[in-house]
Amino acid sequence: MSLEIERKFLVKNDVFKKESFQQKIIKQGYLNSDKNRTVRIRISDHQGFITVKGVSNASGATRFEWEKEIDVTEATEMLSLCETTIIDKNRFLVESGKHIFEIDEFYGDNQGLIIAEIELNSENETFEKPTWLGAEVTGNAKYYNSYLSKFPFSTWR
Repeated sequence: MSLEIERKFLVKNDVFKKESFQQKIIKQGYLNSDKNRTVRIRISDHQGFITVKGVSNASGATRFEWEKEIDVTEATEMLSLCETTIIDKNRFLVESGKHIFEIDEFYGDNQGLIIAEIELNSENETFEKPTWLGAEVTGNAKYYNSYLSKFPFSTWR
């Protein structure tokens, strides 16, 4: 188990796509989306994963995370056991200074939402902010994938 320190931002435009050095297709669902612990099944390209995340700290930037690779066939079967909405998204990786942003462009019931995440070594660590980076939403639970699986972006309006 490890600590995950991550900040989230909305994205203003799609300039990040030109800056991307890698793209992944992701499908994921939640076996448990309780706010105190989530259990996620993910297929990223041709790999399967199970991930358990703990509750976030007061700032929303830090929480415990445990992840293990599982057989992609088993992950596909487990997606059928997941709660409500399955999350479909493309993830773009963009280098910015000494960090890498993961930008998720959502599809399906979350079409139109684009969120950038950056993993840090400490909550106070500084990083370069690309021009396409928008408002910070770290700690805002409605931008968590587990929330989006129950209350998709398309229903927010």
